[in-house]
Parts: sequence; structure tokens; C-alpha cells
Amino acid sequence: MQIRPHKITGVYLLDNNLATRGSTVYGEKTFGDYRFWDPRRSKLAALIRKKGDLAIESDQKILYLGAASGTTVSHLSDIVSLVYAVELSPRVARDLIRVCENRMNIIPLISDAYRPDYSQVVELVDIIYQDVAQKKQAEIAMKNADMFLKAGGYAFIMIKARSVDVTAKPREVYKAQIKKLEEMFKIEAVRELEPFHKDHAAVIAKIT
Repeated sequence: MQIRPHKITGVYLLDNNLATRGSTVYGEKTFGDYRFWDPRRSKLAALIRKKGDLAIESDQKILYLGAASGTTVSHLSDIVSLVYAVELSPRVARDLIRVCENRMNIIPLISDAYRPDYSQVVELVDIIYQDVAQKKQAEIAMKNADMFLKAGGYAFIMIKARSVDVTAKPREVYKAQIKKLEEMFKIEAVRELEPFHKDHAAVIAKIT
């Protein structure tokens, strides 16, 4: 199997498959200490497959909103120095906490990203990554960016069209959410995530 470094430091290509290096977490396929990163299980992996050159560096701190059970969080923890992982559901967060037991650079926070009450824990970060199944997705990103994102920092926002409005066409939802985001951010790119994730788009935005 051919192993090559990706454009993003800490990400690798094994033949044509994305991977990071670290201990296995959720039963993913491995090759030595390389962990395959399936774009059908991770929207960030799907975005990397679509875009390629994201501004992710090894010394960065990330605020992850909507961490769920920690699949994508675990790959980010292989790449960057620190991940603040926010998850609303206590049941799902139990799995996230188990991931954190073997990864000292993830700080789990059981909280509502729409009402960020973690300012006593979270410092300024380089990136906000958002993957939440709530209606006011643009507002959530903006609230957290106002409190925690460094000047010049990035937000990677996964817009879930069906969580915002199940009746509207996905592209109409994306357009409306992006219009709101433009009040705070410069939008650098938008990528729909099909065929990996239906009715999802990723917005890459920089704080203005």
C-alpha cells in the first residue's frame, strides 16, 4: 500500500484513502498505526476529499460543536494540539468521554452550543468546527465565534439542511444560512457533501 502525506499536516493518503495516525477508537480499519478516515462517517473527511487544502495545523486549538460520540473528534485529536468537544446529549457524550480517556488532548463538555456556558473552560481557538442538528445553525456559529474565535480564525460549518427546514429545498437552506453567516464571516468556500452525505453542505468561513 502506498503511503503519502496529505496537504494537511497529520493527514495521510493510503492509496486513495484518507487516514490519520493514532490508536483505534470506533472499530475503523487500520494499517499499522494508520487509521482509515471514512468520508461517509465523517463530514470533515468528506470536506477534505472535496476541498483538500483546509487551514488545519498541528499547533492549533479547535472548538468542536456537536461532537457526538467522538468519531471525527478522535481524528482531529491525531492532528491538532487540543480539541474542546461540545455535545448536548448526555447519552451520546458517554461514548465521547470514553474516547477522551485515552486521549489527553480532548476536553469533553456536555453543554448546548446555542447557549455557550463554557467560557470558564474554553480559551480562544484557531478553528470552530460545527456539526449540530439544530435549526439555528448560523446563529450558533456566530455566537461561539464572537466568544471564542481568534482574529483571523476559521469556522468550518456543516449545514444540515433537514435540521434547519425539512420542507425547503436544501440549496435554499444553504443560501439563507450563508447570508446570515456573512454578517460576521468572509465566506471562502462552500462544498456540498454528496455523495458522502445527503442534504449537507460545508461552509468554510473566516472571521472578519
